[in-house]
Amino acid sequence: MDEKTAWVKERLRQTDAVMIGAGAGLSTAAGFMYTGERFEKVFGDFGRKYGFTDMYSGGFYPYKTQEEFWAYWSRYIWVNRYMDPPRSTYADLLRLVQGKDYFVLTTNVDHCFQKAGFDKKRLFYTQGDYGLFQCTKPCCKKTWDNQAIIRRMVSAQGYTIEEGNKLTLPEGKSAAMTIPSDLIPKCPNCGRPLTMNLRSDDRFVEDEGWQNAAVEFEVWLTAHQGKRVVFLEIGVGYNTPGIIKYSFWQQVYRNPDAAYVCLNMEDMPVPDAIRDRSVAISGDSAEIIRKLLL
Repeated sequence: MDEKTAWVKERLRQTDAVMIGAGAGLSTAAGFMYTGERFEKVFGDFGRKYGFTDMYSGGFYPYKTQEEFWAYWSRYIWVNRYMDPPRSTYADLLRLVQGKDYFVLTTNVDHCFQKAGFDKKRLFYTQGDYGLFQCTKPCCKKTWDNQAIIRRMVSAQGYTIEEGNKLTLPEGKSAAMTIPSDLIPKCPNCGRPLTMNLRSDDRFVEDEGWQNAAVEFEVWLTAHQGKRVVFLEIGVGYNTPGIIKYSFWQQVYRNPDAAYVCLNMEDMPVPDAIRDRSVAISGDSAEIIRKLLL
C-alpha cells in the first residue's frame, strides 16, 4: 500500500486537474452506515414492527398508509441528507484536491460533497438528491427543496434536532410512527403526491439544476482532453458501473496523459489497456485518503 499511495501522491502532485467519481462506498467510509447502531437508533421501532434490519430495506416496505410511509422516509431523508456524516472523509477529500481544477461526478444522493464545502458548480449528482421532491406523475420538470417539510415531519414524531442536525428523543419517550395527514407532501403544480427526486425509473425529473450540472460536466471533460488528469474513483461498485467506472476507463484509455486511481473496500480489477497508468488500492477509503494527505 505504501508504494501505491506514493504513486498516487506523485500523480496528484504532477497534475493540475482531478475528476472525482464517487459511489456509495465513499459515504459508507464517512460513517453513513445503513445497518447496525445507526439503524437501530433511529429505525429500531420500524425494524421490530416489520422485521427488517437495514434502512434500505425499510425504504421499500409496502406501508399501508402515507402517514406511516412519510414517517419512515422523513427520518431516512433527515439522517442521510441533512445530518452531518460522523467522519471527516469528505472534508479530507476536499483538502486532497484543494488548489486543483477538480470536478465531481457522483451517484450518491446524500449531498455530502456540498456540505463539506465543495463548489456546487463543480458537482454533478446524476441520480438525484434526497433533499428534493418531485411530482409522482411527473406533471412538470420541476423539483422542490424539502428540508422545511421534512423537519416538520420528524418534529411531529417527537424528535428534537441537535447540533450537527442529529435527531434525539426526550429520555424515556418513544417516537410516533406516523405523521399528521396535513404534512403529506403534494405537488404545488397539480396536487398529486410528491416523491423523492431519485432515479428509479423513467419518471425521474432532470430539472434545470440537473441539466446545468450535466452541461458543466461535459464542458470540463472537453476542456481537459489530452491534458494531465487524475481520474479518482472512490467507493464505486457494479450497480451502475457505466456512469463512473467504465466512463473513467474510457477517458484514461483515450488520453495517454491521464491516470486512473481506484479506492475501494474490495479488490477491483484494472483493464490491461490502462494498467501502466492505473492503481487500485483496497481498504477503508477514509483511511487511504488520510494517508494521501500526509
